[in-house]
Amino acid sequence: MKLRFTKMQGAGNDFVVIDGVSQPVDLSTAQWKHLADRHFGVGADQCLLVERTDRSGVDFRYRIFNADGGEVEHCGNGARCFLRFVRDKGLATHEPVRVETLCGVLSLSFAPDGRVAVDMGAPRFEPARVPFDPAGLESRREGDDVLWRHPLPDGGELWFSALSMGNPHAVCLVEDADTADVTGAGALLERSACFPQRANIGFMEVLGRDEIRLRVWERGVGETLACGTGACAAVVAGIRRGLLDPGVEVHTRGGKLRIHWAGASVTLTGPAETVFEGEIEL
Repeated sequence: MKLRFTKMQGAGNDFVVIDGVSQPVDLSTAQWKHLADRHFGVGADQCLLVERTDRSGVDFRYRIFNADGGEVEHCGNGARCFLRFVRDKGLATHEPVRVETLCGVLSLSFAPDGRVAVDMGAPRFEPARVPFDPAGLESRREGDDVLWRHPLPDGGELWFSALSMGNPHAVCLVEDADTADVTGAGALLERSACFPQRANIGFMEVLGRDEIRLRVWERGVGETLACGTGACAAVVAGIRRGLLDPGVEVHTRGGKLRIHWAGASVTLTGPAETVFEGEIEL
């Protein structure tokens, strides 16, 4: 079958977006994986499916499939591209747009400067809600946060915060984001037994109370140029540790994101752009 798609990106985090409103779309895990393949498909960190919803007070349903074909709960950069997509396609003309995801309902709107603002909901810290199993891990308190120690094969260690932004995250503080072992330590911690559904692993360098640098190893994808939920998780962890103020600019390898958290919902603001449109035979 032939499938129309839109290629989009938000701070370098790139997506294949499919309109499931105008046509029924029911792809297998292998087909989602093929779409995301950078050699044999279109190429993307995630594929996004826009669908109708029967839920009262909600405009759309939004589904996210990682590059490995697995469906996941949340994607902040994808949510921004979602809003740009439904606006550009004439599927929605009002604001805010409310959209149903596996982790709940998101509220999306355009900021005055043309970027997209997303109400990402409240972070979750209870281990069972991450989910996170701390059995056997050493811990210590830092500010309002609890840090957990994970040994590394070379005899080193990682101390990390564990929390959920609708999907599981670990946040590690590093001196230099450029030299952080994102590929090695990120891949190890993603699949650690302490994260039964795997996790996204953030490596945060604090530049000041309102500015950080961040690299993220995403489960089922690898390192991406930006991760919206990862940026939210890093800022929340930094605030709880007493390192950051409520409004923080996050420098990712793909661009800048703005995160605000004052103890309730987290707001994520950043760019969302269309790259090209096309058609692929599946």
